[in-house]
Amino acid sequence: MLHYAFFSFFLLLLLPFSRQYLKLAEFHFPQNMKGRSFMFMSVLLCATFHVSFSIIDGLVANGNFELGPKPSELKGTVVVGGSDSIPEWKISGFVEYIKSGQKQGDMLLVVPEGAYAVRLGNEASIMQRISVMKGMYYSITFMVARTCAQEERLNISVTPDWGVIPIQTLYTSSGWDPIAFGFKAESATVELLIHNPGKEEDPACGPLIDSVAIRTLFPPKATNKNIIKNGDFEEGPYIFPNSSWGVIIPPNIEDDHSPLPGWMVESLKAVKYIDSDHFSVPQGKRAVELIAGKESAIAQVVRTIPGKTYVLSFSVGDASNSCEGSMIVEAFAGKDTIKVPYESKGKGGYKRAALKFVAVGIRTRIMFLSTFYTMRSDDFSSLCGPVIDDVKLVSLRKP
Repeated sequence: MLHYAFFSFFLLLLLPFSRQYLKLAEFHFPQNMKGRSFMFMSVLLCATFHVSFSIIDGLVANGNFELGPKPSELKGTVVVGGSDSIPEWKISGFVEYIKSGQKQGDMLLVVPEGAYAVRLGNEASIMQRISVMKGMYYSITFMVARTCAQEERLNISVTPDWGVIPIQTLYTSSGWDPIAFGFKAESATVELLIHNPGKEEDPACGPLIDSVAIRTLFPPKATNKNIIKNGDFEEGPYIFPNSSWGVIIPPNIEDDHSPLPGWMVESLKAVKYIDSDHFSVPQGKRAVELIAGKESAIAQVVRTIPGKTYVLSFSVGDASNSCEGSMIVEAFAGKDTIKVPYESKGKGGYKRAALKFVAVGIRTRIMFLSTFYTMRSDDFSSLCGPVIDDVKLVSLRKP
């Protein structure tokens, strides 16, 4: 029995390094289980230890494609060695292995991380099987760049979830956008598939893919202190630590398996998820930047009591990314609205705002959008906008 105690103590020392430890801290044993709690906890810790260290937030296996085909499996840049030519991946169709600095006509192909990326030609795809925990939520973040086609798009799926992501809009001047996709694991092993459905005359006119990563999501719940779920935006997709681009949350994302738990992107254009390591964030570590005017909106439907008075409060600021000028954030709570002006100098800062309203139904839609389109003053090809953070919704006992 002594070796069980020692092993459990050892695991307890390691568990704080796992994000899943935070969830274990909320577990409580009933009174009639106290006699068995030690052994049960030991088993639970062992299981959690295995999961925590097998599902690590970051790149999937060979997610940056630095391990490539053998020279005999390449014909120029085209992979011809079969479906297993790129380690850890299954490939199908016209797939190219691209080296940073390679030219295509007058265009120089740049790789955002490391030295290599893959390009998906007509009907080409890459697939990897990933071990996960059944029933948990995850987000995939990957870097994508458009090459010569104007209407490029990607199908991304993690069975049974799938989505079509348009990539004709470029949100960064580098040409590379980090894009997120959320899913719920229906089994212990899932298949991540990224597919180019394009049919261009030139099969090489497909998107470049690099840096595929995963992050475990813990969808937050509403509380008596905040009816809004994930109002501080701390729960969201993986952000690459060595990039200053943030992460693009694509348009028309539903809330069931959103990479931004609790929130929907109800717009034609994306929003940007940012972190305090690279941007100015009003509160905590993460926030959302509304980068495409009225075409860039986030929303959440909350439970309310008809006739009851509520206060919606939030922070409006700028990301300290040279996004300068007059900005206005429009906030909606059902049929009520408020416009919050913010004069940005592009160097960080924020202000608080509040909207008091009376609920008219059992559900109320909360939505935020930016009135204007804004471009960075130091980069006229990069969209930017006001930052939203620290969103709170509470009811008033005495209006």
